Amino acid sequence: MAISENPIEEIKEKLDVVEIIGNYLKLKKTGANYSANCPFHSENKPSFFVSPARQVWKCFGCGEGGSVFDFVMKIEGVEFGDALRILSKKAGVQLKPRDPKVQTRRQRFYEVCELGCQFFEKQLESGKLGKKAKEYLLERGITQESIKKWRIGYSPDTWRGLSDFLVGKGYKREEVVSVGLAVKSEKSKTPYDRFRGRIIFPVFDLQSQVIGFGGRIFKQEEETAKYLNVPQTPLYNKSKILYGLNNAKVDIRKKNQCILAEGYTDVIMSHQEGFDNTVATSGTALTSDHLDILKRYSENLVLAFDMDIAGNTATKRGIDSAQEKGFNIKVIKMPPESDPADIISESSQKWQKLLEKSQSIMEFYFNSAFSAHDKETAEGKKEISRIVLPVIKKIPNKIEQSHWIQRLSKDLKVGEEDVFEELNKIKDSNNRSPDLKEDSSEKNFKNNRKDILEKRVFCLLMKKPECLKVIEEKEKSLFSKTCQNIFQEFEKAKKNGDKNLDEVIKVLQNGNSEGIKDFLTSTSFDSEFEEGELSDIEKEIRVCLYEMRSIDIKKELNKISEEIKFAEEKNDDKEISDLIKKFNELTQQLKNI
Repeated sequence: MAISENPIEEIKEKLDVVEIIGNYLKLKKTGANYSANCPFHSENKPSFFVSPARQVWKCFGCGEGGSVFDFVMKIEGVEFGDALRILSKKAGVQLKPRDPKVQTRRQRFYEVCELGCQFFEKQLESGKLGKKAKEYLLERGITQESIKKWRIGYSPDTWRGLSDFLVGKGYKREEVVSVGLAVKSEKSKTPYDRFRGRIIFPVFDLQSQVIGFGGRIFKQEEETAKYLNVPQTPLYNKSKILYGLNNAKVDIRKKNQCILAEGYTDVIMSHQEGFDNTVATSGTALTSDHLDILKRYSENLVLAFDMDIAGNTATKRGIDSAQEKGFNIKVIKMPPESDPADIISESSQKWQKLLEKSQSIMEFYFNSAFSAHDKETAEGKKEISRIVLPVIKKIPNKIEQSHWIQRLSKDLKVGEEDVFEELNKIKDSNNRSPDLKEDSSEKNFKNNRKDILEKRVFCLLMKKPECLKVIEEKEKSLFSKTCQNIFQEFEKAKKNGDKNLDEVIKVLQNGNSEGIKDFLTSTSFDSEFEEGELSDIEKEIRVCLYEMRSIDIKKELNKISEEIKFAEEKNDDKEISDLIKKFNELTQQLKNI
């Protein structure tokens, strides 16, 4: 394969931005373009658009946009060099070999992880104990093909076997520690291997690059954890990594459903038997970040692990978050002391039947609560409602919520009004996801911010009236009509030369204009300022003016974003082009103020 002189342009020519972004998001054809909910900010209506004609993407909600490189950099959280490497593999473009001296720190971490994975794979195939570990895997039902696909390995039971191997390849022991493969020693200056005598499961990112590892004990030892995972590293963040998603993402989108399990072997056995839409959390409970990633592929989630509805468990918090984010959640009723891997190894048909019988999350809560408590007693009714009502409260759709209220009323044999009364006692904040609360407060903040800035400017002017000159004529339009009227009175007083601002304020407060009186009455001119804030009032006023201009421009940008959506629906390319031009001009203004 020839090495390209201009790999960036060749990659752009060979790759379709729609296809690449479509691997991450559920794109919908919208006129000449494609749309989706933006993965970079929370939104209910799609404002993220991909243009196949221009080979670019743009979010008219948060303003992010650019080429396919920009998208991969942002969604993967990598630098340009890493994005170039990811996309070059997809395009089949060979990059020029890098000078080891200019390799990035992150790139070296990837190489350490890859070499570590190869080391473990080799030990499983040729090491004495490694071969026994492989026999154990085969006995558990994991095939040779799965061992190869998931790159399962074995770590020899030595203190520095892997570390010495990597150092011999030119990497520093500090780098081995940084990716989690070695641990600093309190007794010795030389770090030792984290994994010793364990079966190793590499963890992959969405591009199937090795970024972390999990190890399962092969020979049971006292006071030794069954599973051991690398800690958080520059490459590996367990709150954002779903094991198996690199191999499952296409099938999840195809089936529009994701099966969520707990363990590595659950995922491996599931994929081995054709349940390729299965993933697992990596040594942690389900997090908000996990859910945000999964929502790119499907909003239908099937939970395949032990469920505990009592108390405020990590599992329950994850489910609550998923419900608040609008996921359609089902639960597989697992046999006691079983996990998916056990059931699948026994019979894949049995697992298929359990999947088909999966219950909705509300059915699961109802069945669990009613089986645990006596619905005929007052105490039982109270406990059932304590479990079920908070879950009903979190349902964002009011019609669906009403359905379950009626169901609870009927099953408990109590009046609906009584159920509603108890539901209303639960704080409203429980019915809002963190994202929705943030959106709401952000909206209120934006609505009130300009009013706050106006009043702050007046407070500053009262401290130093001569700073009125800072506000240029064109900037007065930033203020409300009431404020502009007060400016006119100030200007008159300045021309007359017989009144200062304090006197003008008194006259206005006693005047006939209700709007002006209300504004002045609600403004505290004796507001306390932080020490040092008044050292440069002129500068502070300019800062307020800057923020007021920013608010106006952002408001106009949001308006244009909505207009672009309507234009997209009408498939009016000329209007879209004109609006995008106007949007870009305003964006430039925002950068230049």
